[in-house]
Amino acid sequence: MSTTNVNFYALNYSERNTYLWAGLFLLGNILLPQLCHLIPQGGMMLLPIYFFTLIGAYKFGWKVGLLTAVFSPLVNHALFGMPTTEMLPVLLIKGSVLALVAAYVAKQYQKASLLLLLAVVAAYQIIGGAAEALITGSMTAALQDIRIGMLGILVQIFGAYILLNYVFKK
Repeated sequence: MSTTNVNFYALNYSERNTYLWAGLFLLGNILLPQLCHLIPQGGMMLLPIYFFTLIGAYKFGWKVGLLTAVFSPLVNHALFGMPTTEMLPVLLIKGSVLALVAAYVAKQYQKASLLLLLAVVAAYQIIGGAAEALITGSMTAALQDIRIGMLGILVQIFGAYILLNYVFKK
């Protein structure tokens, strides 16, 4: 697969587009988990709440990414009770790390390759997993995303690659 340069934007909090894009990615992070939860253990296998955070942060910068990362679990929890109260800190940390790392990598490299996306996903899983181990006191819980969610990790990497290189290219 070839990788072409993609236009990346760093939106500011003072710009209306920041909130428009963050709102659209937040909506995606509400709808996609609900679809995935129709499958037994679908949320744990597919890790859907991170998908649009990755896209938003990679394409539009850390501000859109962070807004999406923070509000996605909070709104989902308020509307549907998922994630549970106990898991909110973990999802907030993992999503925030994902947003910051994705935005940094996109800014540094100005392209979305499979290798770069793999590095972004690996970074948030490693850093977020360490935080989860500290919060829960369980290494088993910390490794759950990797053990059970490998399909979701692959969807994040390949899905982001396709969206960033072919759908959100301009």
